[in-house]
Amino acid sequence: MLSCRRRASLPAPGRHRGRIPEWHTETRTDINTVLQHGASAGPPHAAGWDEAGTGAGGAQPPELSAMSRTPEAGNVRKPYGELIDVYWGDPHRAGIKPLTFVRQVLAACLHPQLVDSDQLPADVRQRAQVLLGYAGGSVGSYTATPGIPEVVHRISEFITRRDGGAPSYPENIYISPGSQWGLQNILNILVNSEASPKTGVLTPLPSYPTTSSSMVGLGAVTVPYSLCEEHGWELQVEELQRALESAKGVCKPVALYVINPGNPTGQVQSRKSMQEVIRFVSEKRLFLLADEVYQDCVYGDNCEFVSYKRVLAEMGPPLSDTVELASFHSASKGFMGECGLRGGYVELVNLDPTVMKYIYTLFSKDSCAPVLGQLALDLLTSPPQPGDPSYPLYRQETQHIRSTLVQNVKRVVAVLNSLPGFSCQPVAGGAFAFPRIHLPPKSIQKAEELGLDPDLFYCIRLLEEAGVLVSPGCEYGQKEGTHHFRFCIMVQEDLMEELLRRLTSFHTQFMKDYS
Repeated sequence: MLSCRRRASLPAPGRHRGRIPEWHTETRTDINTVLQHGASAGPPHAAGWDEAGTGAGGAQPPELSAMSRTPEAGNVRKPYGELIDVYWGDPHRAGIKPLTFVRQVLAACLHPQLVDSDQLPADVRQRAQVLLGYAGGSVGSYTATPGIPEVVHRISEFITRRDGGAPSYPENIYISPGSQWGLQNILNILVNSEASPKTGVLTPLPSYPTTSSSMVGLGAVTVPYSLCEEHGWELQVEELQRALESAKGVCKPVALYVINPGNPTGQVQSRKSMQEVIRFVSEKRLFLLADEVYQDCVYGDNCEFVSYKRVLAEMGPPLSDTVELASFHSASKGFMGECGLRGGYVELVNLDPTVMKYIYTLFSKDSCAPVLGQLALDLLTSPPQPGDPSYPLYRQETQHIRSTLVQNVKRVVAVLNSLPGFSCQPVAGGAFAFPRIHLPPKSIQKAEELGLDPDLFYCIRLLEEAGVLVSPGCEYGQKEGTHHFRFCIMVQEDLMEELLRRLTSFHTQFMKDYS
């Protein structure tokens, strides 16, 4: 059967019986490749695809959108006029408006004449002038490869405020072209591609696929630990222990990767859970990789984001002095949503000074991160404050985004759980919903006949018949026999209502067709 993506890993729990095999390669097919061949062309042929499974042409959903906006595509009349693309975690693509303050400051940095005009608020012009000074007078200039020193210092101050006074040091922070670039650099240090046994990294199941692919590309083995769906995608230490045991004789795990808030699962870890994880990595001598890029997007009842850095500091010695941690954040996610500016950072905790010297060299081997991305990080970590001219509008816009997300989450969970064959855990944070679909046996049989994973087949039908583009759960890994799909909830309320209307109509008919 063709699956969703190419992946080298230990098997997920329940996937194989008996002894765990050596690390293996599964051929997976990206949904975009299937769709590249046309919605009505049937399953793609496996030959001639590139390693990522995206097809030699690298077809992207925008091309599908162009095809589907017309009432007729390929001489087949579609029952929808516009494609709803919620495949990506891109707020601006999904209709969330950029923050005015951010865009005004960046505009003045790009066109410095605005600094001396009266077309922008005074605090915007003042901030742009300061940032231009940091950047050497022009956003077209190179900066220090670890990042603009003043911006790094402001990020450090932000982390200290966020973490209740737990100190953060600028020399432990590196700016990168997005958080994934920084994560890959840290993995470069942890993974020995020539080691025997191979290096292992414990990764959540489901998990963001780009990170897993990066690990495999560096020569590592991903060791999946399952999040407990029945308990709101909870991370359970007992499952971490089981995963670690499963790696014996196959690879040597050196790190644990966690995503909080979750992607695609939308859970937010509690302090108690994080403390258990920290004790676990300390006992097993594992490096802790904390992907915290959705830290601003928390809206569940009685939920709050607490960083691993803060929890570690609060636990005190010896843990706070010994557990090695890398924490990642980005301007791409959250309310700012500036995905295209490519600005992220990593903060490193408790690393040996010799290793830190090597990391400095590793981060210096390439040119600096995009300057606009670095400036966006400054705006992310130091937004307008009460009394600033831009503050009222900034607060209004961020509150509107937050209220939109809260409303979308309530509607998504309520509507999906009212449909037969759906179950959706509460979404406490992040940018996605990841509902489970209990597919009829006939639809699973039909998918197998076409050589497709069942949830991939469902997603293709949803695109063809309702014009809704989502990503199938098989892209993220899931327990054997379960099926899901992911979609972005960071959209305008009217678009979410239209999406739910189309999904309800499609799903009702789909279940009838295959009952």
